[in-house]
Amino acid sequence: MFTGHKKEIDNHTRCYQSALDYLARREHSRLELINKLKLKPFSEDVDLHSLCDNLEASNYLSDKRFAEIFVRSCISRGQGEIKIRYELRQRGVKDDLIDAVLATEGTDWLALAREQREKRFGREIPKDFKERARQSRFLIGKGFSGDILNAVFR
Repeated sequence: MFTGHKKEIDNHTRCYQSALDYLARREHSRLELINKLKLKPFSEDVDLHSLCDNLEASNYLSDKRFAEIFVRSCISRGQGEIKIRYELRQRGVKDDLIDAVLATEGTDWLALAREQREKRFGREIPKDFKERARQSRFLIGKGFSGDILNAVFR
């Protein structure tokens, strides 16, 4: 009877150690970490939300820190605001935190879109519709809004 309790403690400890290992490699959102831990066979009877609460209390896990690093990384890869917002939502980051992090970053999305277009297609703005549409699709894929696209081609 007592051995079952000991096994539960061992599983909790194993989950905690796995979580620390993941967080030592890179920042994770709470949702990402829970999803990774759920894949572990020893996580079945462990309260992962409580485990994440403990990690947050110890400041090992932080959605804010994750979002800040993620946003900087995406911007450095030339991704637009729409794509960044979508990716953060997929990782369980709340909209108010996304808004705050993006506002703090203070990115000039128009300048970034122009830079990405020029890097890929050159400085000259295309005159024909077909080429403009091709370049627009590229920028949309990078996550830039329609307003930004219109401004890029002016």
